[in-house]
Order: sequence, then structure tokens, then C-alpha cells
Amino acid sequence: MMHASRRSSSAARETPAFLPAWISVPEDGLVSMPQSDGYRVSLAEAADEVMQAQRLRRHVFSAEYGASFASGSIELDRDEFDDMCDHIIVRCKQTSEVVGTYRVLLPQSAARLGRYYSQDQFFMSRLQRQLPGAAELGRSCVHPDHRNGAVIMMLWSAIARYMRWKKCTHVIGCASVSMRDGGVQAASLWDRFREEALIDPILEAYPKHPLPLRAIERDSTCSPPPLMRGYLRVGARVCGEPSWDPDFNTADFLMLLDLSHIDPRYARHFGLT
Repeated sequence: MMHASRRSSSAARETPAFLPAWISVPEDGLVSMPQSDGYRVSLAEAADEVMQAQRLRRHVFSAEYGASFASGSIELDRDEFDDMCDHIIVRCKQTSEVVGTYRVLLPQSAARLGRYYSQDQFFMSRLQRQLPGAAELGRSCVHPDHRNGAVIMMLWSAIARYMRWKKCTHVIGCASVSMRDGGVQAASLWDRFREEALIDPILEAYPKHPLPLRAIERDSTCSPPPLMRGYLRVGARVCGEPSWDPDFNTADFLMLLDLSHIDPRYARHFGLT
């Protein structure tokens, strides 16, 4: 939750480090964040910064997925998880606009809420028994005018350092594929993933809203969306069949990344070696 004692958003933007959003005192010091000539990455430290991330999310999810939102706001994508998450944001230095964001739900916050967001889409009992300390990533998006690779790499570098600071060894999260094609891309990707990137059965999850995969046509030329492709490159695995999210009109794949198994090339790039 946000605290009145937090610094102003302008002050937060000047610091090259971040604090957890839901406590007033850092647990074990500051975490330095990667920077670049054109962008600045940090943790949202005030309510208005979270709102800017929520505004970006609504814009992207409406335009690209035709999502419907239950919050009642015509400007923001927000839900009950937001106040319990840390929000990593990337700003364009030239305009100060938030152009990329991720939110992180730590395991202790998920316990306070009673569930992960992914549990709205998946039965995850196997995974939870084996990995009770997994953190969850979600609501990732980058403004279409800034999808040049730099923003997503800064987000991932920030996430990797944050997870090391919080001593989280595994990360879970849903990666979405649009259903505007009737599920052809999602079904075609599932055929590939179950051969090349499927998790160990002991960690498998099961969709609460399964797609009728046998009835959907396939297209062998389909490729994963850029974000999902990035997950797979760093070493993430797919936890099972996709689940249909009717609100966002997407097929969601639950993915798991063991941070100790990140591809060494990316570990060096993220500053983890």
C-alpha cells in the first residue's frame, strides 16, 4: 500500500535507486537501477506514478486486445492487486512520459491477498507446493512508439536486480496472445511449446478456462509475441495449456523462470554476474 510519508514523484524521478512501495523503510539498502541516454527506470514511489502506469496499461490493452475493464474508470486499468504490488516504470527522459511498466507481486503480498493474479486463470496447486516463494510478474506493456528494445531490456534488468535483492529465486506470470484470430496463434504456439519449452510435470498448471484446442486450426508460421519470445530466450518454461481470459480477449500462457538458470548472456547483460 502507499504511505503518506513517501517522497513526491518529482523527487522519486531524480534518484537512481528505488525502495519497496509498500513499506516506509528499506529492508537492506537501496538497489541501483540501469540507466540509458534516453530512458530512466525506477520504482513508482507515489500514487500518481502508479496512475501513470495504469493509464499506459489501459491505452495499450484497449488498442491491442480490445480489453474490457471492470474497474469502472474510463482512463485507468486498475484492480485489487495494484496496491499490493511494486510497479517498475520506465520514463522517456525527453518527455517524462511513462512508456513501459511491469508490476511485481511478492510471495508475502500474495499470501496477504490470498492468491496470485494468475490463479484467476489457472489451477496452480502443484507449482505452489514446490515453489511457495515465487514472485509474480504482470501487467507488462510498452508504449508502441517506444518498442525499440531498449525499454524492455531496461525493465528486465530492473526486474532481475530487484529479484536478487528480494532473494526471489523463481518468477511466474502470464504471457498473453490475442484471441482476435479465433485462437489460431495460441493453439499453434501450444503445439510448439509442448515439444520445446514445457515445464517438468511436477510444476504443471491447468487452465480454468481451457481453449478447445482440437477444434482450432493451426498455422505453422505463427511466432510468439515479442514479450513471450523474450521470456523464452532468457530461459522461461511454459507451465501448461493456455487459459482464455474473456476480459482481455487473450489466451494466457503461465510461464515460470528459474533465475538461477537464466541464459548466461542475459545474466551478464542484466548485471547478475
